[in-house]
Amino acid sequence: MIEMIKPKRLQKGDKVAAVSLSSGLVGEVPYRYEIGKRQILETFGIEVVEMRNTLKNIQWIYENPEARAEDLMQAFEDKSIKGIFSTIGGEDSIRILPFIDFDIIKNNPKVFLGYSDSTITHFICNNAGLTSFYGPSILANLSENQGILRYTASYMKKALFGSTPIGIIEPAKKWTDEYLDWFNPENQKIKRVLRKPFGRKLLQGKGKIKGHLLGGCVQVLHMIIGTELWFSLDRWDGAILFLEISESELPERFFKYFLRNLAASKILEKINAIIFARPGGQRNDEELVMYDKILLDIISNEYGLSTLPILAQMDFGHTDPVFTIPYGVMAELDCDNQSFSIIEAGVV
Repeated sequence: MIEMIKPKRLQKGDKVAAVSLSSGLVGEVPYRYEIGKRQILETFGIEVVEMRNTLKNIQWIYENPEARAEDLMQAFEDKSIKGIFSTIGGEDSIRILPFIDFDIIKNNPKVFLGYSDSTITHFICNNAGLTSFYGPSILANLSENQGILRYTASYMKKALFGSTPIGIIEPAKKWTDEYLDWFNPENQKIKRVLRKPFGRKLLQGKGKIKGHLLGGCVQVLHMIIGTELWFSLDRWDGAILFLEISESELPERFFKYFLRNLAASKILEKINAIIFARPGGQRNDEELVMYDKILLDIISNEYGLSTLPILAQMDFGHTDPVFTIPYGVMAELDCDNQSFSIIEAGVV
């Protein structure tokens, strides 16, 4: 574990930059982006501003990874900007890596928020020594139909606006993965249906375990393995690994391949625990627990790590609502009570 630089907490009246580091979807549905900006202002009292290329269309963003990286670098360097929010995920922000100046990030620490393909940018920030935040994106969670979900807003406030630890993360009472096409603006008037969860599920483990938080989206993490971004083994030592699966297809065998890679790399031997999110996408009840079973089978049966604590069906990632996870800070998993707490602040 290394000493991380913590950014300054956000405050009402602050200006945050919206960046499109992966997909240019925001340029295709500008009405929804504007709704997100308004809801962010109303909920948190902060102003969202665009960088030069934030609102470019999907094709332009795809063709210009260097410009995406320039937006990120300029957002870090701009003293008037206090935080940086990802507009949306995607699948190719790994292409911005050659154009990143890690010293700019290190010397201008500020909040970075996003999830999914933003896992790439989180690893960039972490390699620069900066704590970043795995949480809502503008176009998805923060533009939620008929207002940001209370659970999402509450934990985002605790993570980004308060200099005390977030504390106990309560399970969401209801959740949704309902898909309403963003290309039909009329759908914005429809509040998504929330349903009751199975509840958290302790797959294995006993007692209380502490560790620093590292992880991200499974489909994106596999793109980082072998690159300069992938953490050395000592960075994983004692960590609580958080994993989530996006709405895109992830065949069972590929999830197994990923987990076996972590085992072969000795990472699973080094970490202290795993928290595993409810998978994204419109999955049926059987699919919602399928990955839990695979995770347990690989870790416990194939590799004999039967005492490694695993808490599943957690509220982060690609279903809503979500809590916000600060990278590199200490957390605690209480297996006996199926309780999870973030016990160190991610901002100062």
